[in-house]
Amino acid sequence: MKMTVRMKIFAYMVLLVLIISFTFSLTTQVYTADLIDQFQREQIYTDYLSSAPEEQFEIFKSYFLGNTRLDALLQATHGMRLLFFGAIGLIFSFWLSGILTHPLKKLIAAIERVAQGDLKVKVPVDTKDEYGKVAQTFNDMTLRLREAEEARRRLVADVAHELRTPLSVMQLKLENYQQAGHHISPEMLLRLHDEVIRLNQLVDDLHVLSLAEAGRLLLDHKPLDLTAHLERIVDDVRYEAEENGLDIRLCTNSRPVTMMVDARRITQVFINLLTNAIRYTPRGGKITVKIEDRVVDRNAFFACVSVIDTGIGIPAEELPHLFDRFYRVEEARSRHTGGTGLGLSIVHHFVRAHGGFIRVASQPDEGTIFTVYLPKGKEILKN
Repeated sequence: MKMTVRMKIFAYMVLLVLIISFTFSLTTQVYTADLIDQFQREQIYTDYLSSAPEEQFEIFKSYFLGNTRLDALLQATHGMRLLFFGAIGLIFSFWLSGILTHPLKKLIAAIERVAQGDLKVKVPVDTKDEYGKVAQTFNDMTLRLREAEEARRRLVADVAHELRTPLSVMQLKLENYQQAGHHISPEMLLRLHDEVIRLNQLVDDLHVLSLAEAGRLLLDHKPLDLTAHLERIVDDVRYEAEENGLDIRLCTNSRPVTMMVDARRITQVFINLLTNAIRYTPRGGKITVKIEDRVVDRNAFFACVSVIDTGIGIPAEELPHLFDRFYRVEEARSRHTGGTGLGLSIVHHFVRAHGGFIRVASQPDEGTIFTVYLPKGKEILKN
């Protein structure tokens, strides 16, 4: 059985009571023996021997009871008992306080190291009681802090890189034209404008993503026919898909699937997923958008939208990081294929803001399935 701190303190107190009881019994026996010896040595011993048996019993009884009254007993052994029990109490208290505070001392030392910036500190988990749970929680906390710090450093580096790329392109082109002494042609202005748009899109995506991660993203929930809305989104991207030699279609039943969602944010979710599918599906492939009206998951009802492609797929070891900011899968999904690396992260946080979640399944060279779950009914109103 796992011993809690409360149980340990109770056990220690029982031990202390047993020690005191044993000591009291022992000292009482010693005092009784000493009292009998004293009775034999005193003058009453002579009177006792010359008395009748009945009188002898009364003499011994009155003497013994008179000297074993509580006040007499305490007075006779007061100094010794006070010293003995005081020493036992101090030693036991010192021992118990050491046991109870030793884990805290290790934890305090670790906290001080964290305060100094050392996030690699780890407290040994020696027990399974409350102290052990606190130590394990502390270790988990420092692990999360290390991960957050590493993510912050990667974010700063990635943002700097992504901002530097369009700025460098614009700077280089402007310098070339300045050195050549020519007027900037409309075609060059158009290219510079494209880089400005790319830069502005990156800044907007970072701003929206930071709001979503902080839980401060404002959503305008309104009734929306998800089926009709997805038909419009598929039509919007159909031209780009057909230009890339892809077949794109929507599979759904005829009845409406009405949801309480922010139409603008949901549009961005599925535009990002479809753009991603188009970008990484080779010519001749197929993209399918499938809607299911009532899916039971986690003891709740969801509307389920799947974006299925026959693209290059994603390795299994990359799937846990797929929704991280600026994350790209190896060479096949590099920045040269387009995008900022924020699209899937935005999708993940927008879906979570609606109270839903997203799942992904993929096999390299076979395709990928992104499935968005949006809660139905009263569950939506909680948001």
